[in-house]
Amino acid sequence: MASKGASMSFSRKSYRLTSDAEKSRVAGIVHEKLLNDYLHRIFSSPDRAPTAATSRKLLNFQNLPEHLEQLLHVDNENEESRGQVEGRLGPSTVVLDHTGGFEGLLLVDDDLLGVIGHSNFGTIRSTTCVYKGKWVYEVLISSQGLMQIGWCTINCRFNQEEGVGDTHNSYAYDGNRVRKWNVTTTNYGKAWAAGDIVSCLIDLDDGTLSFCLNGVSLGTAFENLSRGLGMAYFPAISLSFKESVAFNFGSRPLRYPFVKKTDPPCTDLMRAQKLLGCFRAVLSVELDPVEGQLVEKEISEWQLQGQPTILLTLAHIFHHFAPLLRQVYLVEAVLVSFMLGIVEAGTPAQAQAHSVMHQVLDLLWLFMEDYEVQDCLKQLMMSLLRLYRFSPIVPDLGLQIRYLRLTIAILSHQKSRKFLLNNVLFTVRDTGTEQQWHPGEWESHGGHTRSFDVLRSVVFFYIKSPLRVEEAGLQELIPTTWWPHRSSREGRESKEVKDETAEERLRRRAYERGCQRLKKRIEVVEELQVQILKLLLNNKDENGGEASRYIFLTKFRKFLQENANGRGNMPMLCPPEYMVCFLHRLISALRHYWDEYKASNPRASFSEEAYIPPQVFYNGKVDYFDLQRLGGLLSHLRKTLKDDLATKANILIDPLELQAATMDDLDEDEEPAPAAAQRPMQALAIGGSLPLPRPGWLSSPTLGRANRFLSTAAVSLMTPRRPLSTSEKVKVRTLSAEQRTREDIEGSHWNEGLLLGRPPEEPEQPLTENSLLEVLDGAVMMYNLSVHQQLGKMVGVSDDVNEYAVALRDTEDKLRRCPKGRKDILAELTKSQKVFSEKLDHLSRRLAWVHATVYSQEKMQDIYWLLRVCLRTIEHGDRTGSLFAFMPEFYLSVAINSYSALKNYFGPVHSVEELPGYEETLTRLAAILAKHFADTRIVGTDIRDSLMQALASYVCYPNSLQAVERIPEEQRIAMVRSLLAPYEQRPWAQTNWILVRLWRGCGFGYRYTRLPHLLKTKPEDANLPSLQKPCPSTLLQQHMADLLREGPDVAPSFLNSVLNQLNWAFSEFIGMIQEIQQAAERLERNFVDSRQLKVCATCFDLSVSLLRVLEMTITLVPEIFLDWARPTSEMLLRRLAQLLNQVLNRVTAERNLFDRVVTLRLPGLESVDHYPILVAVTGILVRLLVHGPASGDSEFRLGPPILAVLSRLFTAEKLGAQALVPLTAVL
Repeated sequence: MASKGASMSFSRKSYRLTSDAEKSRVAGIVHEKLLNDYLHRIFSSPDRAPTAATSRKLLNFQNLPEHLEQLLHVDNENEESRGQVEGRLGPSTVVLDHTGGFEGLLLVDDDLLGVIGHSNFGTIRSTTCVYKGKWVYEVLISSQGLMQIGWCTINCRFNQEEGVGDTHNSYAYDGNRVRKWNVTTTNYGKAWAAGDIVSCLIDLDDGTLSFCLNGVSLGTAFENLSRGLGMAYFPAISLSFKESVAFNFGSRPLRYPFVKKTDPPCTDLMRAQKLLGCFRAVLSVELDPVEGQLVEKEISEWQLQGQPTILLTLAHIFHHFAPLLRQVYLVEAVLVSFMLGIVEAGTPAQAQAHSVMHQVLDLLWLFMEDYEVQDCLKQLMMSLLRLYRFSPIVPDLGLQIRYLRLTIAILSHQKSRKFLLNNVLFTVRDTGTEQQWHPGEWESHGGHTRSFDVLRSVVFFYIKSPLRVEEAGLQELIPTTWWPHRSSREGRESKEVKDETAEERLRRRAYERGCQRLKKRIEVVEELQVQILKLLLNNKDENGGEASRYIFLTKFRKFLQENANGRGNMPMLCPPEYMVCFLHRLISALRHYWDEYKASNPRASFSEEAYIPPQVFYNGKVDYFDLQRLGGLLSHLRKTLKDDLATKANILIDPLELQAATMDDLDEDEEPAPAAAQRPMQALAIGGSLPLPRPGWLSSPTLGRANRFLSTAAVSLMTPRRPLSTSEKVKVRTLSAEQRTREDIEGSHWNEGLLLGRPPEEPEQPLTENSLLEVLDGAVMMYNLSVHQQLGKMVGVSDDVNEYAVALRDTEDKLRRCPKGRKDILAELTKSQKVFSEKLDHLSRRLAWVHATVYSQEKMQDIYWLLRVCLRTIEHGDRTGSLFAFMPEFYLSVAINSYSALKNYFGPVHSVEELPGYEETLTRLAAILAKHFADTRIVGTDIRDSLMQALASYVCYPNSLQAVERIPEEQRIAMVRSLLAPYEQRPWAQTNWILVRLWRGCGFGYRYTRLPHLLKTKPEDANLPSLQKPCPSTLLQQHMADLLREGPDVAPSFLNSVLNQLNWAFSEFIGMIQEIQQAAERLERNFVDSRQLKVCATCFDLSVSLLRVLEMTITLVPEIFLDWARPTSEMLLRRLAQLLNQVLNRVTAERNLFDRVVTLRLPGLESVDHYPILVAVTGILVRLLVHGPASGDSEFRLGPPILAVLSRLFTAEKLGAQALVPLTAVL
């Protein structure tokens, strides 16, 4: 850009401004008088009085630069000494001190304003201190954990236990514990929450220090601060592990500017405001050359029509304005306010507001250099992210709505949207982009991505929950509070319906009306968030480059990889609460585009029928990082199933690649980089070889990296629809996420994109656009990463309501029973009642917010839709036979967990049974669990255990057990056959638990929900599967009986394994109680390890459950033990008698070891008692008597010994009356 002057000549984009050779032609654009009036209108001084330079001659483009210089002139005498402000020492640009002002390990943003704690209690201070005057800085709270924020002197010494406020001359506010700190601590202020802003004010003239929370003063915290020679105070913070904040020392406009901490860029700010005024004038004035006059118009009516006079005027404005718009302070202070005004003025007609915003952004791209407009847009979007994230919650959510509408208006501009998608939104960190600080050393790794900006656009999809309901206006919105009674998680049929009084009914209805009002306001925000995602998923904007959707896909996949690979590095993860909101908005936008595509393509499927085709999992087009597959590592699957891939999917894998991956798997030492660079790699393609560079990470010794390589390995694919001739065979290479184009995803001609390698079991017609399939796959992965965990966490609010409701009812009962003469007790009970009532009022309003944002009917339907997607995906994958092993494990995990969430987290407000097609879905899930819990194609221990546990929980509840009984008979029989397989070499404890649940309610003395001796104690969680009412399945019992009779080897192998495990479990139990008894008898005080007690109780429970399985077997198929024609009957009966005798000897002897341990009543051994094990033994013996042979010889061999044992049982008086009644009835 040339220097400024009256006859200057410079170029910006394609627009040339005035030069001496062009003066006459340019001046003739419009009439000189009209031009003069127009320029004076645009570039008028604040008092609108003409300057001396313009009063002598007309204003035109020849003398406009001189006029503009005079207009923008600011007295900057004090600007030169801006860094030497009185009362402050240090650099003018205040940042965090990375050279020595810190203690502990910290992760710091590369703008040196954000910090994450990465040690026990790290401390850091700023680079600038103050010793005189009034000062303030702001801290943006990103997490609400343990932090101490305030001021300290340079002489303060901190460590991992003592931080700001723990030493002399350091002062801090702690909103987590609601206290203030200066060596000692006292109560102060209010609790802070993520998204709050803390203002730290110091008055060194009066010697006081105070804090504000979201602009509201918390009062003076400290007085009589030490002042004088050598006393200067630094902003400082101490924070614990994973806590994070961001500072604002004045580089951006303070949100709550009580006093000035650092002077804003006064000269630049004044110039920017004047230039913005000129720009506004251009947008509000129209030239009418025909009439020769100026026409005043609203900014919302302005249209860019390409008049040379207006374009040249704008070029002069942006010549000065463009450099200023690169400064974050000016963007936030000037540009954001201007754009908000445009959007708010166009609220009645959003299209009109967006039209003006589009024209403004077009002008930015037109008159600013690329690097200038890019910097401006980056600062603009980051300012909007901060403003949205740290805006306080108000009743109408007006602040959030303002910023979201402006974001939509900006993202509606195609060129700006693509730039922001590529460079700002969804930008994830590369390895080591953060700066790690620890004592004596400072490391900075390359990269420009901010570790604090990993969230970026995800922030826009989050609606933070208010910690203080009164500040959010919930008291006015929900004036009447009510709280639901705790209900069973099985559904309505398990609930104890309590009659409501008329008063309770009125309160409930008033509360529900308030909840509906809140929900409607939240839905406005959610709809705006969905609009943002619809813009990002637009695939019709390919003009000038790649469509937004494909940019989004690349960034979204990287975002998922960041969170999947960083699960052990919590500070870098997207918080689960953000992920929950993001998932719901993504599902809404995805289903919108899915059904929109169906409307224009009748052969496609509705979103209700969505699933992921199985070829996506093995054709390498989608990278699943290091996530586990059902069949194990991808490298192993590619090697062992390469023939199936070739025959079923027409996919050929290069043998050289398989060999290279295998060698890397076996290599224990990392290959040197030079060797890796020289080592060739080729991708086999039909018709020739395609040389590719070998990635550096392929030399890693870990299996996971070889797995990652093979997920993007070059493959040869040919369409299975028809054979290809040699001339038609094409070289195909799978590209990485960054290299893919629309054609690589959607396909073209005979290239099916993501769906290459279609197995014969899959239909030919497309489901939808391939890109939407990848978005859906990412949504399922998001649920698995952290959404399910967060859904379970948010239930804590409902649990708190239930606990306080119980406490309030107990207190009210005590008040009614308390004698009127005991005024002291009445006063205490009344005080407790008031505390519980106030807490319940607060929690019930918070619960309304949680239900509206997390557990609403719409959110429930989203989770239900994901469950059905996973079920269909698993069913289609199962049809491919061995290729099912390529499916990622998380699809089965999401199917299991989403059903659990629907059943356990969304009640009692919304019933899962009301969902459309719920019974069918329940049956399909039952079929999947029944088939795959013993599927040999699934090798992962964790996922196999999850399937087994899910099936065990499934048979505990009547509704889900009925679903198991509704699956096809052959599948039921196959499931029971798997359960009866020998227990060795498999998780037999869960299998045995499933069989026990099928029997519970039918055995001797086995109709209890809880053990009789525990009835008076309160269970920790009455909704546990083990505490559900018995619901035996006679149908599955019959299948079990039929299978045990089926062959001569089935029953013996099963029963021998049960007897073996019973022998082991009971022996382990006896050994453990011996150790416990020895520890209890020692004179010195000993504490038994809680883990040992837990294992001991588990072994006892296993022994009882194994005895119950034996009881069920004898009841269903007594001939296995009693038919002497069978060669194994006598042997099995002898083994059974020996084990029963061993159990009785240990349990029924007078004053034995078992007795002594039971009487100790140790915590953790509550279930260890005589009753459960003796009634199980009795049930076996009774069934042997009832079903025993009638012949004299058999009766002699069987009857008397068993009767003697029964007599011994009752003589020992271990069973008691509870067992005597049913036994008498049986005999």
